[in-house]
Amino acid sequence: MTDPMLAHRISALEALFRQIADTRMAGLPIVNAALCVETVGFEPFASEPDLPAAASGVLVTPWFMNLVRLPLAREDELGRVGVTRRLAVGREHFDFIGAHEAAIGTFDACSLFSPMFDFASQDTAVATAQAVLARLREPLPEVVTDVAEQPERPARRGFLFGRSRTP
Repeated sequence: MTDPMLAHRISALEALFRQIADTRMAGLPIVNAALCVETVGFEPFASEPDLPAAASGVLVTPWFMNLVRLPLAREDELGRVGVTRRLAVGREHFDFIGAHEAAIGTFDACSLFSPMFDFASQDTAVATAQAVLARLREPLPEVVTDVAEQPERPARRGFLFGRSRTP
């Protein structure tokens, strides 16, 4: 079951960018007419502990595809607009740029594709967004903490010449 606050914020994000598509972006040559605005795979975002609760997912538009960090509660931090901050997403770290729109407040975006002319259909764009999220959300590798469980490392010379420590 989806959190109602999360569903509301995602719906507001999608509605905002549909409005932008119909107004600010209408008729611009950067727009791929085969595509439309769609939010893909938004779910709670586990990031740095000092950040407020947020969701992450991909926002597909006819002019860009961005990984988005959307706070669950509206934030209006205009000082973050245009400011880059490095955030962990799964095993990776990405540079997100702060943005603000009056309808939804402050959010962070990381560009994946722009412009979108390499995508012939909405299905292809959404499948790409899903593949990106699947890769980023792969579980972290299990950490071995018991020294006895760790495999023996070959000596540096043995590694270089293909020999192990054991005879």
